Amino acid sequence: MPLKHPAAKQPRVTEVSVDPMFDLGGEPIPRRRLGRHEIPATVAYETIHDELMLDGNARMNLATFVTTWMEPEAERLLRESFDKNMIDKDEYPQTAEIEMRCVNILADLWNAPDQVRATGCSTTGSSEAAMLGGLALKRRWQHRRRAEGKATDKPNLVMGINVQVCWEKFANYWDVEMRLVPMEGDRLHLGAAEAVALCDENTIGVVAILGSTFDGSYEPVADICAALDAFQERTGIDVPVHVDGASGGFVAPFLDPDLAWDFRQPRVASINVSGHKYGLVYPGVGWVVWRDAACLPEDLIFWVNYLGDDMPTFALNFSRPGGQVIAQYYNFLRLGFEGYRKVQQYARDVATRLADTIAGLGPFELLTRGDELPVFAFVLRPEIENFTAFDVSAALRERGWLLPAYTFPQDRTDIVALRVVVKRGFSHDMAGLLVADLERELPRLQAQAAPARQSEVHSSFHH
Repeated sequence: MPLKHPAAKQPRVTEVSVDPMFDLGGEPIPRRRLGRHEIPATVAYETIHDELMLDGNARMNLATFVTTWMEPEAERLLRESFDKNMIDKDEYPQTAEIEMRCVNILADLWNAPDQVRATGCSTTGSSEAAMLGGLALKRRWQHRRRAEGKATDKPNLVMGINVQVCWEKFANYWDVEMRLVPMEGDRLHLGAAEAVALCDENTIGVVAILGSTFDGSYEPVADICAALDAFQERTGIDVPVHVDGASGGFVAPFLDPDLAWDFRQPRVASINVSGHKYGLVYPGVGWVVWRDAACLPEDLIFWVNYLGDDMPTFALNFSRPGGQVIAQYYNFLRLGFEGYRKVQQYARDVATRLADTIAGLGPFELLTRGDELPVFAFVLRPEIENFTAFDVSAALRERGWLLPAYTFPQDRTDIVALRVVVKRGFSHDMAGLLVADLERELPRLQAQAAPARQSEVHSSFHH
């Protein structure tokens, strides 16, 4: 069956009625089956173009981490690369070379021991990159257990309950037990002591998130590594760390250079990042880099004879577009370290200023203020009983803003938050427009006798 939101209803209209100006003789165009005849390209374009106008404005989408603006030159390179297949390294050798340059750049950015011989690859997004990192953790654990003559049937992976859904998919698809550390009190992500408490000889690794999607906060990678060092001294069990840097991997190196979250920590075996988030590329491209070749078991790599050459590949997909990899390299070339620093610093400045402004409006309290990821979450003050965060989200949606409202996970479901993601293309001016619309809607919300929306049924937000 097609996968869609369970609340989605079947459209009432099953055919497109074409404007008479297109002169198709009044013949309708079916939506859910092939038409009998071809139609002019202009008709097909206008039909789809007009329907897509019903989508939200991507620049006003404060829920998504995904890049919604690139420079015209980058878009031109993407158009010129639409037909390039990333897997076909023999036919497109320069695209393959550019991919490896990007891996070298990331290895250098994340302080890998040997940047020149870096081990890594591009993926279709950070979710695939995370899964490849998880697969390498599992396979290394299996090899070690077999060498010791021990069972390999009960692997587990420790992480905070705030992880992105890709880790749930990984655990489900590859038969790994998820050991989730719940939130507790003011600790809204993974803690070092709590992570170690769930580790044992079957733990393939600990996942630390550099930038939680719930509130934008960094998890304490250095503390987690130190706690695992002490755990190994006590037990002899060596547990590696994978850093899910989907967003923070492109923020911390530029804005928090003294934060030792990366390969400066000897226990960090691999890092994934999303090129189409704070890497500033249109979707979809992700990256995964390992500390060294030893962290990626050779038996996970396939050598494929394809179109005239043997090529190594480690991926869940085979054919995939090369354009986003080229666009990533464009950003690296165009911006350099200082350019990325300026872009990310501006985003953080917008986030912290906007957070402080919203906190000053009266009804809201900040959970975070955007001084790690340029992302912040806020809640209604406890005394506000006549409207909810979902009401705020719906009111701003009327003005075109997509501001997500959502409930936190198990053990902190009492927290109902709103979250703003600031990324390239969202300026101080746009932040001012958001605040103006929020101030415009607040009197109406404050005049309500009771909440109109009480749950996430009214929200389209997903982490």
